[in-house]
Amino acid sequence: MTTTSLRQLPLVEQHRALGARFAPFAGWEMPVQYAGIVEEHRAVRERAGVFDVSHMGRLFVVGRDAGRLLRRALTYKVDQLGEGEAHYALLCADDGGILDDVFVYRLDAARFLVVDNAVNVECGRERISSFVEPGMEVELLDRQASTAMLALQGPEAPAFLARIIGPEAPEGLRRHHCTEIPYLGYKLFVSRTGYTGEDGFELVTSLEAGARLLERLAGEGVAPCGLGARDTLRLEAALPLYGNDIDATTSPWEAGLGFAVSLDDGADFAGRAALVAAKEAGASRRLVCLRARGRGVMRAGCPVLHAGQVAGRVSSGGFSPTLGVSIGLAYLPVELAQEGTELEVEVRGKRLPAVVVPRPFYRKAKG
Repeated sequence: MTTTSLRQLPLVEQHRALGARFAPFAGWEMPVQYAGIVEEHRAVRERAGVFDVSHMGRLFVVGRDAGRLLRRALTYKVDQLGEGEAHYALLCADDGGILDDVFVYRLDAARFLVVDNAVNVECGRERISSFVEPGMEVELLDRQASTAMLALQGPEAPAFLARIIGPEAPEGLRRHHCTEIPYLGYKLFVSRTGYTGEDGFELVTSLEAGARLLERLAGEGVAPCGLGARDTLRLEAALPLYGNDIDATTSPWEAGLGFAVSLDDGADFAGRAALVAAKEAGASRRLVCLRARGRGVMRAGCPVLHAGQVAGRVSSGGFSPTLGVSIGLAYLPVELAQEGTELEVEVRGKRLPAVVVPRPFYRKAKG
């Protein structure tokens, strides 16, 4: 895909003014870094950073049967979420393979917001639409092009949000909860969610208000952050990236995503029979965390060796600014997926010692 055929973020001029360097991602021209990946990474871990994630899908599902439709399409019992609650869920094929991973927010009794991956927006819309039954009172409203989505992440994110929003700021909003508040004459969706392993918020609003919000956050000292830091942050938190760590060939059980599958409510959702069978059979491989014991950086695709034989491949890898070593995710046979298992990762023809460690690599301090 040529640069001219890439889609641009609605706030691209704001990013250029902030000094963004761009790179292609999922059909979009995206900011990859501003001051530098490591500097942006540390800003989020220590203070706060803001990401433009407007490339991600924003599908509002509204109507009396909105919850019923989403329960049929998704693995989690999102129809039982209370108003203002949110949960991670999966969109699975009939054979149980993961077609996409999404976050679902229940705004009120008859309104949900589904945020999905940019690379899967079109197929996700088609898949969810295929479960609309005759007589259902439900409407699917695609708001990707008409809204901006920002992620304000880091331990100081609540303080920055309160400073900018003022008295309307949602004090006490709990993790995996959401609300809507007024901002500059527009509606601002606020959720206590993120993809960095830190506290923070994801924000959806009009393009006009989104531009003002980004400028204000940067003006207050929040570090603008690109895809480079977003990737190192999510990798330290061992959060899967669709297309790397999960795809249509992986099941929730082997990926460690069983918490996103509800089997206790009896709902007949897409892929249920296959997922039940896979759970009963047990996974033959598992997604594990690898930490290097030496110099060198493992990357996606690097072979993982045990006793000189290829046992798997790195699905995501890189250098961890927080830990100061290379880390990665990989699927390994269950007998090798135990903490403490010694392995080697082939990096540019050399063997890098590595060990299986607990998931995640990084967990934010409580308090």
